[in-house]
Amino acid sequence: MTSKEEGLGLDPSRLYVTVFEGDENAPRDNEAESIWKKIFEKNEIAGERIFFMGASSNWWEAGENGPCGPDSEMYYDIKNRFGGKGISKEEFIDADSKRDIVEIWNDVFMQYEKKDGKIIGNLPSPSVDTGAGLERLAMTLQRVDNIYDTDLFGTLMSKIAELSGKKTLGKSSFTDQELKSARIVADHIRASSFLIADSVTPSNTDRGYVLRKLIRRAVRHA
Repeated sequence: MTSKEEGLGLDPSRLYVTVFEGDENAPRDNEAESIWKKIFEKNEIAGERIFFMGASSNWWEAGENGPCGPDSEMYYDIKNRFGGKGISKEEFIDADSKRDIVEIWNDVFMQYEKKDGKIIGNLPSPSVDTGAGLERLAMTLQRVDNIYDTDLFGTLMSKIAELSGKKTLGKSSFTDQELKSARIVADHIRASSFLIADSVTPSNTDRGYVLRKLIRRAVRHA
């Protein structure tokens, strides 16, 4: 993720991570904390960057029955609010709520098995389920603070501006509500296109009804 040769070239000093704090179901994830500490030390990144969080944000499960486990989430200071410095947990929570830092990656440690809502033991074959958000990574790498300013939406947003008689979609041309509507139109048009490409047609039931609602809301905001 931080390697310029083999990864994305992200600045490691702008990374912050969360790990599972433990509860009645599973212990605190000290192993993940230890690994992150070594990674930050290796990159000579100082300051507090590892935050223990509860199950609401750092635990994944398939449901009342099946595999489950703690996860570790990686956040990036997308606006460089902290200038590469370590921060307190309170600052981290505030920056997360304001989307000044954005979760770009996570690792779920599938190591437990649940039955009827209770953990009954370890999985015979534990694994790591890792994933990243394409749009969030694009936003981070292209140094913008929202997905609609990335090249993933660039063509759509430019066309919307053109059809609206505006030169750009910046705040100088649009009110906040108009900009919000333009983003809804772009998002719903893209989603509708994918549904139609999968042979879904507007109807009053099931997937067709979802498509119908998307188109209807896009037209209203247009």
